[in-house]
Amino acid sequence: MSFFEKKCVFLPLSSLCNLTYTLFGTVFVLKQEMTSKEIHSNYMRILDSLDQGALKPTFDLLQGFISGTQSYVFQNRLNELQETYQYMLRYYVDGIEDPMQEQIYVNICSSAYELADQIKHHSLHAESPQLYYAIRRNLSIQPAELITLIQQIRINSEIEDQKQFETAIDRLFNIIWTTAFLSEKDVNQIRISLKDISCPLPAKCQIVSALLLGLQISFDKDKLYLLFDAANSNDFGVKIRAIIAICLTLYNYRHRTAFYPGIRHRLDILGETPDFIRILTTITLRFILSRETEKVAYKLQEELFPEMMKFAPKDSSFSFIDPSELSGDDMNPEWKDMLSDSKLVEKMEEFSNLQEEGIDVMHSTFIHLKHFPFFRNVSNWFLPFSSKHTAFNDKQDIDVSTLETMMQASFMCNSDKYSLYFSLFQIPEAQRNAMMNHVNSQLGEMNMQQNTEMKSKKSETETITGQYIQDLYRFYKLYPLHTEFNDIFGQTLDFHTLSILQPWLSDSETLLHIAELYLRKGYHDNALVIYNQLMAIDMQDEMLYQKRGYCRQMTGDLNGALKDYLRSEMINPQSKWVIRRIAGCYRALQQPAKALEYYVQLDKLNPDNTSMLINIGHCYLELKNLDEALKYYFKADYLEPNSPKACRAVAWCSFLTGKYSQARKYYGKIIENQPQTHDYLNAGHTEWALRDIKMAIAYYKLAIQSESGDFDKFLELFRQDIPELELAGIKASDILFLADFLRYGQV
Repeated sequence: MSFFEKKCVFLPLSSLCNLTYTLFGTVFVLKQEMTSKEIHSNYMRILDSLDQGALKPTFDLLQGFISGTQSYVFQNRLNELQETYQYMLRYYVDGIEDPMQEQIYVNICSSAYELADQIKHHSLHAESPQLYYAIRRNLSIQPAELITLIQQIRINSEIEDQKQFETAIDRLFNIIWTTAFLSEKDVNQIRISLKDISCPLPAKCQIVSALLLGLQISFDKDKLYLLFDAANSNDFGVKIRAIIAICLTLYNYRHRTAFYPGIRHRLDILGETPDFIRILTTITLRFILSRETEKVAYKLQEELFPEMMKFAPKDSSFSFIDPSELSGDDMNPEWKDMLSDSKLVEKMEEFSNLQEEGIDVMHSTFIHLKHFPFFRNVSNWFLPFSSKHTAFNDKQDIDVSTLETMMQASFMCNSDKYSLYFSLFQIPEAQRNAMMNHVNSQLGEMNMQQNTEMKSKKSETETITGQYIQDLYRFYKLYPLHTEFNDIFGQTLDFHTLSILQPWLSDSETLLHIAELYLRKGYHDNALVIYNQLMAIDMQDEMLYQKRGYCRQMTGDLNGALKDYLRSEMINPQSKWVIRRIAGCYRALQQPAKALEYYVQLDKLNPDNTSMLINIGHCYLELKNLDEALKYYFKADYLEPNSPKACRAVAWCSFLTGKYSQARKYYGKIIENQPQTHDYLNAGHTEWALRDIKMAIAYYKLAIQSESGDFDKFLELFRQDIPELELAGIKASDILFLADFLRYGQV
């Protein structure tokens, strides 16, 4: 075999594209380099294999990765890892005690992760069209020392050369972000800068954001350790940004962190700071609330804004509106009559409460205001707002005091502040000047109100946390090339489930706070997990049984829910809410006798409740005691004559007991007041039982129309009632005839 043939055979078979050609009559097959998509796919397969702890399959995948990307500079490193692992296995099989075995295994795993990262970056650096690698290539053409950039930042800040200051910060951001593995020299320089009180705050904030963004691309323990340094900063803006970045990094690499004992050591040290648990809890809750952003944006666009437009003058100019001010007492008296019959006030109050809770209600307002050239630059999405930014140089006719007022608006993140300012200059100057006075006044009043609230309700931690998470949300959702980034908000981000963070998030008070938020927002699966943890701590808490039972019920575990409700009843037998839930579970589990027992008990505690009487009637109906059911239905109808539920119950039970004239009377009342498909259907049954076939057909046709003409859907509902029709004396053949007659009507 020739040398050339040997080289061909060496290349491993894998799922790569083949290049086939003929040389001296012999067909050879060589491998083309992987595409960017194939590189990412194979890289993720390696990570999945490592996450599962399977080293031999990982080594095989790494070998294919090296061959497919033709990155043979890494072959020796892979060979070393395999050889070390094989020696370790041989020692184990031979029964040789090796006190370093666990450490060796940890080192091999961490090195395998890092090797996969290195191969990926090496393979994509030259040709990948992604922005990350494009910036890397540009920086490699004109390299810059970090120490030089940091000196420029410091000097330009002192001499107030804003343009050079911004350029240096932007370059610093890009270098830190796109350098996959920082050198020891760079790490030391960044660490010094983070501790240096003379280093400008915007530079420190951008260093943290660049470290976070870089860590989202690939893991570098030194970058993470730098975030721990930043988390010890005396400046709260830097500190909180860093802790958020640490949480996101630990979450993203939750399978890797165990291989780096230094991470846990640094976390233990950080955890000793007095405010760490409070900050960590706030961050956890805020990321949970970030799940609500899209829901709120939809409701604003579909519900609140359309309602507001009904009352807006046609010639009204742009008005900056914050939901928190919409529920104030200083409403225009002329509006009150118009609004009294609408749901607008209710919706305004709802969104004001959402904002007070910490939910991002501003996203929908600024979602279309990120198209300005300023936002083409990645670093600008994280830049602290400054009225001195050179992007404002050609817009100096605006009152500077307005910019300063905007900077203090805690309900807007930095990204939105820039958006608002740029958007103002899309408006004709004549309108803009008048409007700016209005904006300045509104913002001033809101800032004064929020400063007062801050002292009593909010903390600096909550404000900075909320703003930075909003900045992150805007970037990952709205940046023009956002699809090139893994959307962190597409994950659950439940930091309290990370074992490495649990020492600071596992006390009963913190867990209960998180569980309450999950419960309030309808994330019952998440809340259930925490309630299970809490139940292991305190087995006699009545409220925990109730809440866990509710979560079980909402997730479909009726038996589990019933079990918890019954335990809660043992502790507090007088709880009406629990008794009602128990009755509801028994009924859903098709145990009407047990359900009836609890509904009767509840009726004694809360007599003459219409809903309870109807439920008791339903239980008797399911027990085939129709006369007793009708008695309770009549009582409910007597107490609440206009109740559609009571009326329907009386009508249907009257039909089942053969009291067709009585049923006709009640269905007549129902048809007059917003009837549903079942009402037309049952009214038709009643007329048929009274042998008024034409009237029955008329009602059936109305039922079909109610289902948008879907005859099959109507027929499905109709067939469910065939047993009752037969009990009413209607023959099976008649049912077939009438069904066919209705079919002809559909042709």
